[in-house]
Amino acid sequence: MAILLQHSNNLSTGLGSASDPAGVALGRAGHTAAAVVLGFILVLGFLGNFLVLMVFSRFPGLVTPVNVLLINISASDMLVCILGTPLSFAASVRGRWLTGSYGCRWYGFSNAFFGIVSLVSLSLLSLERYSTVLGRTHSNSDPSQYRRAWLAVAASWLYSLVWTLPPLLGWSSYGPEGPGTICSVQWHQRSTAARSYIGCLFVFCLLLPLLLMFFCYGRILLAVQAVARQVSRINQSSAERRESRVLLMVVSMVTGYLLCWMPYGVVAMLASFGKPGVVSPAASLIPSLLAKTSAVLNPVIYVLLNKQFSRCLLYMIRCSSEAPPTKAQHTRPTRRGVWRHPPTEDQNTVHALYTSRDQQHQQPVLVLVAQYAT
Repeated sequence: MAILLQHSNNLSTGLGSASDPAGVALGRAGHTAAAVVLGFILVLGFLGNFLVLMVFSRFPGLVTPVNVLLINISASDMLVCILGTPLSFAASVRGRWLTGSYGCRWYGFSNAFFGIVSLVSLSLLSLERYSTVLGRTHSNSDPSQYRRAWLAVAASWLYSLVWTLPPLLGWSSYGPEGPGTICSVQWHQRSTAARSYIGCLFVFCLLLPLLLMFFCYGRILLAVQAVARQVSRINQSSAERRESRVLLMVVSMVTGYLLCWMPYGVVAMLASFGKPGVVSPAASLIPSLLAKTSAVLNPVIYVLLNKQFSRCLLYMIRCSSEAPPTKAQHTRPTRRGVWRHPPTEDQNTVHALYTSRDQQHQQPVLVLVAQYAT
């Protein structure tokens, strides 16, 4: 409690001292290391998400219903890098919080708000891919598919707002966390209201999205494995390679989610429900930094590893006036080099999933003719 009171005094004045318990707990070397990590997150996260948004702007034909959610993820990660990370970076450089109590509350709210938007969007992305591959959604030109995607985007922001406004209204609160150079929900509060909020946040904003991702990507993997078993011997090796790529994609996405967010959620639960002092200020900083790295990993895992997107990125960097060629290109490039309706990998996959029939039993047979999301 004394530490929290000392934090509160420092926040209200915007000043710190060498006698600050949080500063002593971390040390100058620790603050410097945190500043270096935050600097990399700030630069790489901003550049990565900026490139993603630029490519989608340059090639509007890439904006499929699935990619609408990718745009939403990049936008929320970009806002974290612009509106939140610079404050914690500056605080780590100086070894104390610099923008007062109002700045601390703003930082805590904005990071939680944009972070949950990204988390929810990741789970909705898995649901959209599941629906695309296994739900017999054959055309990206169907306006209803775009309406559903934009409704999902709006739902992610509204859902996040529902769970991040309560601390501003009295259900828990935002304040200094760890060594006092970052702010978030007050995990260390022991009141019934604070604990109930933290428990709900863990279940509804971390655990449920994770379970949805496991379900959707698990079903996709099962479908791809079924493809590998049913194709002819001639195409067997090709199907196995695609199965391996899909497996790599799924493992990367789920691992990235777990690595970035699960340590933070576990530490928050320990700080709230465990013994007092079980999580030291220095130890609580590491999960927080891991959570912020999601702004760097998301563009790589979800977008930059996509071959179609990578081709567009390379052509944009080279300032080419022509759209990148593909084997399955059905339309000519426009004068600006923009695809009107490029065939996406999700669309190619689902188009093939239900088009082939067994000649003897006249039953749908899964046949994968294009790689999926790699």
